[in-house]
Amino acid sequence: MIVGLAAFAAVVGLILFLADRAPKRGRDVVQVLAFVLPALALLAVGLIYPAIRTTLLAFTNRGGDFVGLENFVWMFTQPTIITTLINTLIWVALVPLLSTMVGLAYAVFIDKSSGEKILKSLVFMPMAISFVGAGIIWRFVYEYRAEGFEQIGILNQLIVWFGGEPAQFLINSPWNTLFLIVVMVWIQTGFAMVLLSAAIKGVPVEIIEAAKLDGANAWQQFRNVTIPAIRGTLIVVVTTITIATLKVFDIVRTMTGGQFDTSVIANEMYTQAFNRGEFGQGSALAVVLFIMVMPIVIYNVRSMRKQREIR
Repeated sequence: MIVGLAAFAAVVGLILFLADRAPKRGRDVVQVLAFVLPALALLAVGLIYPAIRTTLLAFTNRGGDFVGLENFVWMFTQPTIITTLINTLIWVALVPLLSTMVGLAYAVFIDKSSGEKILKSLVFMPMAISFVGAGIIWRFVYEYRAEGFEQIGILNQLIVWFGGEPAQFLINSPWNTLFLIVVMVWIQTGFAMVLLSAAIKGVPVEIIEAAKLDGANAWQQFRNVTIPAIRGTLIVVVTTITIATLKVFDIVRTMTGGQFDTSVIANEMYTQAFNRGEFGQGSALAVVLFIMVMPIVIYNVRSMRKQREIR
Protein backbone atom coordinates (compact mmCIF):
# COMPACT_ATOMS: atom_id res chain seq x y z
CA MET A 1 0.00 0.00 0.00
CA ILE A 2 2.85 2.39 0.87
CA VAL A 3 4.50 1.62 -2.46
CA GLY A 4 1.22 2.36 -4.27
CA LEU A 5 0.82 5.70 -2.50
CA ALA A 6 4.41 6.62 -3.32
CA ALA A 7 3.84 5.76 -6.98
CA PHE A 8 0.65 7.78 -7.04
CA ALA A 9 2.41 10.79 -5.50
CA ALA A 10 5.20 10.42 -8.06
CA VAL A 11 2.68 10.45 -10.91
CA VAL A 12 1.01 13.60 -9.56
CA GLY A 13 4.42 15.25 -9.16
CA LEU A 14 5.33 14.34 -12.73
CA ILE A 15 2.07 15.83 -14.01
CA LEU A 16 2.73 19.09 -12.15
CA PHE A 17 6.31 19.17 -13.47
CA LEU A 18 5.14 18.73 -17.07
CA ALA A 19 2.45 21.35 -16.52
CA ASP A 20 5.11 24.00 -15.90
CA ARG A 21 6.63 23.27 -19.33
CA ALA A 22 3.32 23.15 -21.24
CA PRO A 23 1.55 26.10 -22.98
CA LYS A 24 -0.67 28.22 -20.71
CA ARG A 25 -4.01 26.77 -21.80
CA GLY A 26 -2.78 23.20 -21.58
CA ARG A 27 -1.04 24.04 -18.32
CA ASP A 28 -4.32 25.10 -16.71
CA VAL A 29 -6.03 21.87 -17.76
CA VAL A 30 -3.20 19.71 -16.50
CA GLN A 31 -3.04 21.53 -13.17
CA VAL A 32 -6.79 21.11 -12.65
CA LEU A 33 -6.49 17.39 -13.42
CA ALA A 34 -3.54 17.07 -11.06
CA PHE A 35 -5.58 18.38 -8.15
CA VAL A 36 -8.89 16.73 -9.09
CA LEU A 37 -7.61 13.26 -9.93
CA PRO A 38 -6.51 12.39 -6.35
CA ALA A 39 -9.97 13.28 -5.04
CA LEU A 40 -11.62 11.27 -7.81
CA ALA A 41 -9.36 8.32 -7.11
CA LEU A 42 -10.19 8.37 -3.39
CA LEU A 43 -13.88 8.73 -4.21
CA ALA A 44 -13.74 5.75 -6.52
CA VAL A 45 -11.87 3.56 -4.02
CA GLY A 46 -13.80 4.63 -0.92
CA LEU A 47 -17.32 5.08 -2.28
CA ILE A 48 -18.03 4.00 -5.86
CA TYR A 49 -16.33 0.58 -5.75
CA PRO A 50 -17.88 -0.39 -2.37
CA ALA A 51 -21.32 0.69 -3.63
CA ILE A 52 -21.01 -1.45 -6.77
CA ARG A 53 -19.61 -4.38 -4.76
CA THR A 54 -22.43 -4.16 -2.22
CA THR A 55 -25.07 -4.05 -4.96
CA LEU A 56 -23.63 -7.19 -6.58
CA LEU A 57 -23.47 -9.00 -3.23
CA ALA A 58 -27.16 -8.24 -2.66
CA PHE A 59 -27.99 -10.78 -5.39
CA THR A 60 -25.82 -13.60 -4.00
CA ASN A 61 -26.07 -16.08 -1.15
CA ARG A 62 -23.57 -16.96 1.56
CA GLY A 63 -21.52 -19.01 -0.88
CA GLY A 64 -21.34 -16.19 -3.44
CA ASP A 65 -23.77 -17.85 -5.87
CA PHE A 66 -26.23 -15.69 -7.80
CA VAL A 67 -29.75 -16.04 -6.33
CA GLY A 68 -31.59 -13.18 -8.03
CA LEU A 69 -34.13 -11.37 -5.85
CA GLU A 70 -34.15 -14.06 -3.15
CA ASN A 71 -32.57 -11.78 -0.53
CA PHE A 72 -35.14 -9.06 -1.16
CA VAL A 73 -37.98 -11.61 -0.97
CA TRP A 74 -36.53 -12.78 2.35
CA MET A 75 -36.45 -9.20 3.58
CA PHE A 76 -40.13 -8.52 2.96
CA THR A 77 -41.41 -11.90 4.19
CA GLN A 78 -39.55 -12.33 7.49
CA PRO A 79 -41.57 -10.92 10.44
CA THR A 80 -38.44 -9.71 12.25
CA ILE A 81 -37.17 -7.82 9.19
CA ILE A 82 -40.61 -6.33 8.56
CA THR A 83 -40.57 -5.09 12.16
CA THR A 84 -37.13 -3.60 11.46
CA LEU A 85 -38.45 -1.77 8.39
CA ILE A 86 -41.45 -0.46 10.34
CA ASN A 87 -39.16 0.75 13.14
CA THR A 88 -37.04 2.60 10.59
CA LEU A 89 -40.13 4.32 9.17
CA ILE A 90 -41.21 5.32 12.70
CA TRP A 91 -37.76 6.82 13.31
CA VAL A 92 -37.92 8.72 10.01
CA ALA A 93 -41.43 10.00 10.73
CA LEU A 94 -40.77 11.21 14.28
CA VAL A 95 -37.12 12.26 14.62
CA PRO A 96 -36.97 14.97 11.89
CA LEU A 97 -40.39 16.32 12.86
CA LEU A 98 -39.72 16.52 16.60
CA SER A 99 -36.12 17.72 16.24
CA THR A 100 -37.12 20.51 13.84
CA MET A 101 -40.12 21.60 15.90
CA VAL A 102 -38.20 21.69 19.18
CA GLY A 103 -35.18 23.29 17.51
CA LEU A 104 -37.40 25.96 15.94
CA ALA A 105 -39.04 26.66 19.30
CA TYR A 106 -35.63 27.02 20.93
CA ALA A 107 -34.44 29.28 18.11
CA VAL A 108 -37.42 31.60 18.54
CA PHE A 109 -37.49 31.83 22.32
CA ILE A 110 -33.76 31.68 23.09
CA ASP A 111 -33.07 34.51 20.61
CA LYS A 112 -35.20 36.77 22.81
CA SER A 113 -33.58 35.77 26.12
CA SER A 114 -30.76 37.54 27.90
CA GLY A 115 -28.51 34.48 28.21
CA GLU A 116 -28.73 33.57 24.53
CA LYS A 117 -25.13 32.37 24.09
CA ILE A 118 -25.11 30.19 27.20
CA LEU A 119 -28.51 28.65 26.48
CA LYS A 120 -27.60 27.91 22.87
CA SER A 121 -24.36 26.30 23.99
CA LEU A 122 -26.25 24.02 26.37
CA VAL A 123 -28.78 23.00 23.72
CA PHE A 124 -26.08 22.42 21.11
CA MET A 125 -23.79 20.50 23.48
CA PRO A 126 -25.27 17.03 22.71
CA MET A 127 -24.08 17.45 19.11
CA ALA A 128 -20.52 17.31 20.44
CA ILE A 129 -21.17 13.88 21.94
CA SER A 130 -20.80 10.79 19.80
CA PHE A 131 -23.86 8.63 19.26
CA VAL A 132 -22.21 5.87 21.26
CA GLY A 133 -21.57 8.27 24.15
CA ALA A 134 -25.14 9.53 24.00
CA GLY A 135 -26.41 5.94 24.02
CA ILE A 136 -24.38 5.12 27.11
CA ILE A 137 -25.59 8.27 28.90
CA TRP A 138 -29.24 7.57 28.16
CA ARG A 139 -28.88 3.91 29.01
CA PHE A 140 -28.04 5.03 32.53
CA VAL A 141 -31.06 7.34 32.45
CA TYR A 142 -33.31 4.37 31.58
CA GLU A 143 -31.49 1.88 33.82
CA TYR A 144 -33.79 -0.51 35.68
CA ARG A 145 -33.48 -2.22 39.05
CA ALA A 146 -36.16 -4.48 40.51
CA GLU A 147 -38.57 -2.97 43.00
CA GLY A 148 -37.01 -2.79 46.44
CA PHE A 149 -33.49 -2.23 45.14
CA GLU A 150 -31.81 1.15 44.88
CA GLN A 151 -32.43 2.70 41.47
CA ILE A 152 -29.43 4.07 39.58
CA GLY A 153 -31.46 5.22 36.57
CA ILE A 154 -32.66 8.78 37.09
CA LEU A 155 -35.99 8.19 35.34
CA ASN A 156 -36.90 5.17 37.47
CA GLN A 157 -35.71 6.97 40.59
CA LEU A 158 -38.10 9.83 39.85
CA ILE A 159 -40.92 7.32 39.37
CA VAL A 160 -40.12 5.68 42.71
CA TRP A 161 -40.02 9.07 44.47
CA PHE A 162 -43.53 9.78 43.21
CA GLY A 163 -44.80 6.42 44.47
CA GLY A 164 -44.68 4.45 41.20
CA GLU A 165 -43.05 1.19 40.25
CA PRO A 166 -39.81 1.11 38.21
CA ALA A 167 -40.27 0.24 34.55
CA GLN A 168 -38.06 -1.55 32.02
CA PHE A 169 -38.05 1.19 29.40
CA LEU A 170 -35.72 -0.56 26.95
CA ILE A 171 -37.47 -3.95 26.96
CA ASN A 172 -41.18 -3.26 26.62
CA SER A 173 -42.13 -3.01 22.94
CA PRO A 174 -43.18 -0.83 21.11
CA TRP A 175 -42.51 1.92 23.66
CA ASN A 176 -38.81 1.09 23.81
CA THR A 177 -38.43 2.35 20.23
CA LEU A 178 -39.90 5.69 21.28
CA PHE A 179 -37.47 5.92 24.18
CA LEU A 180 -34.59 5.37 21.76
CA ILE A 181 -35.99 8.05 19.47
CA VAL A 182 -35.81 10.52 22.36
CA VAL A 183 -32.01 10.13 22.34
CA MET A 184 -31.76 11.01 18.65
CA VAL A 185 -34.07 14.00 19.08
CA TRP A 186 -31.94 15.17 22.01
CA ILE A 187 -28.86 15.12 19.78
CA GLN A 188 -30.35 16.63 16.63
CA THR A 189 -32.30 19.45 18.29
CA GLY A 190 -29.13 21.52 18.74
CA PHE A 191 -28.28 21.18 15.05
CA ALA A 192 -31.77 22.33 14.04
CA MET A 193 -31.69 25.21 16.51
CA VAL A 194 -28.38 26.64 15.27
CA LEU A 195 -29.35 26.63 11.59
CA LEU A 196 -32.88 27.91 12.15
CA SER A 197 -31.70 30.61 14.53
CA ALA A 198 -29.27 31.91 11.92
CA ALA A 199 -32.01 31.82 9.29
CA ILE A 200 -34.44 33.74 11.52
CA LYS A 201 -31.83 36.41 12.20
CA GLY A 202 -31.44 36.76 8.44
CA VAL A 203 -35.10 37.61 7.83
CA PRO A 204 -35.26 41.26 6.67
CA VAL A 205 -36.51 43.56 9.41
CA GLU A 206 -38.46 45.59 6.83
CA ILE A 207 -40.76 42.64 6.12
CA ILE A 208 -41.52 42.11 9.80
CA GLU A 209 -42.15 45.82 10.33
CA ALA A 210 -44.51 45.85 7.34
CA ALA A 211 -46.44 42.92 8.86
CA LYS A 212 -46.73 44.80 12.16
CA LEU A 213 -48.09 47.88 10.37
CA ASP A 214 -50.69 45.66 8.69
CA GLY A 215 -51.91 44.62 12.14
CA ALA A 216 -50.41 41.12 12.29
CA ASN A 217 -49.89 39.74 15.79
CA ALA A 218 -46.78 37.79 16.87
CA TRP A 219 -48.17 34.41 15.79
CA GLN A 220 -49.31 35.73 12.41
CA GLN A 221 -45.88 37.31 11.84
CA PHE A 222 -44.22 34.01 12.65
CA ARG A 223 -46.54 31.91 10.50
CA ASN A 224 -46.92 34.21 7.49
CA VAL A 225 -43.56 35.99 7.42
CA THR A 226 -40.85 34.08 9.30
CA ILE A 227 -41.73 30.53 8.23
CA PRO A 228 -41.90 31.32 4.48
CA ALA A 229 -38.65 33.30 4.75
CA ILE A 230 -36.75 30.38 6.30
CA ARG A 231 -38.37 27.66 4.17
CA GLY A 232 -35.07 26.80 2.45
CA THR A 233 -33.31 26.29 5.77
CA LEU A 234 -36.21 24.22 7.08
CA ILE A 235 -35.90 21.91 4.09
CA VAL A 236 -32.16 21.52 4.64
CA VAL A 237 -32.63 20.80 8.35
CA VAL A 238 -35.42 18.26 7.82
CA THR A 239 -33.68 16.41 4.99
CA THR A 240 -30.31 16.35 6.76
CA ILE A 241 -31.83 14.96 9.96
CA THR A 242 -33.87 12.47 7.93
CA ILE A 243 -30.76 11.10 6.24
CA ALA A 244 -28.95 10.88 9.60
CA THR A 245 -31.98 9.07 11.05
CA LEU A 246 -32.11 6.54 8.22
CA LYS A 247 -28.47 5.67 8.95
CA VAL A 248 -28.88 5.48 12.73
CA PHE A 249 -26.90 2.58 14.13
CA ASP A 250 -24.86 3.54 17.18
CA ILE A 251 -27.76 4.40 19.48
CA VAL A 252 -29.64 1.16 18.82
CA ARG A 253 -26.50 -0.95 18.97
CA THR A 254 -25.32 0.60 22.22
CA MET A 255 -28.61 0.64 24.10
CA THR A 256 -30.41 -2.56 23.04
CA GLY A 257 -28.27 -4.28 20.42
CA GLY A 258 -31.38 -4.41 18.25
CA GLN A 259 -33.14 -6.78 20.65
CA PHE A 260 -36.70 -6.47 21.96
CA ASP A 261 -38.04 -5.40 18.52
CA THR A 262 -35.92 -2.24 18.40
CA SER A 263 -33.66 -3.00 15.42
CA VAL A 264 -33.44 -0.64 12.44
CA ILE A 265 -32.09 -1.21 8.93
CA ALA A 266 -28.50 -0.12 9.60
CA ASN A 267 -28.26 -2.28 12.72
CA GLU A 268 -29.84 -5.29 11.01
CA MET A 269 -27.50 -4.85 8.07
CA TYR A 270 -24.51 -5.11 10.42
CA THR A 271 -26.04 -8.08 12.27
CA GLN A 272 -26.74 -10.08 9.11
CA ALA A 273 -23.43 -9.33 7.40
CA PHE A 274 -20.90 -9.47 10.23
CA ASN A 275 -22.54 -11.43 13.05
CA ARG A 276 -24.25 -14.11 10.97
CA GLY A 277 -22.04 -14.07 7.88
CA GLU A 278 -25.00 -13.46 5.55
CA PHE A 279 -23.33 -10.85 3.37
CA GLY A 280 -25.97 -11.16 0.66
CA GLN A 281 -28.81 -10.36 3.05
CA GLY A 282 -26.83 -7.59 4.71
CA SER A 283 -26.04 -6.10 1.31
CA ALA A 284 -29.71 -6.27 0.31
CA LEU A 285 -30.58 -4.25 3.41
CA ALA A 286 -27.85 -1.75 2.48
CA VAL A 287 -29.29 -1.39 -1.03
CA VAL A 288 -32.77 -0.74 0.38
CA LEU A 289 -31.31 1.86 2.73
CA PHE A 290 -29.57 3.53 -0.22
CA ILE A 291 -32.83 3.57 -2.19
CA MET A 292 -34.61 5.20 0.77
CA VAL A 293 -31.95 7.91 1.07
CA MET A 294 -31.72 8.83 -2.63
CA PRO A 295 -35.17 10.51 -3.04
CA ILE A 296 -34.43 12.72 -0.04
CA VAL A 297 -31.08 13.78 -1.48
CA ILE A 298 -32.64 14.49 -4.89
CA TYR A 299 -35.43 16.53 -3.30
CA ASN A 300 -32.90 18.50 -1.28
CA VAL A 301 -30.82 19.30 -4.37
CA ARG A 302 -33.87 20.39 -6.37
CA SER A 303 -35.12 22.58 -3.54
CA MET A 304 -31.76 24.28 -3.23
CA ARG A 305 -31.71 24.95 -6.98
CA LYS A 306 -35.16 26.51 -6.82
CA GLN A 307 -34.08 28.74 -3.96
CA ARG A 308 -31.07 29.91 -5.99
CA GLU A 309 -33.28 30.68 -9.00
CA ILE A 310 -35.63 32.74 -6.82
CA ARG A 311 -32.69 34.74 -5.42
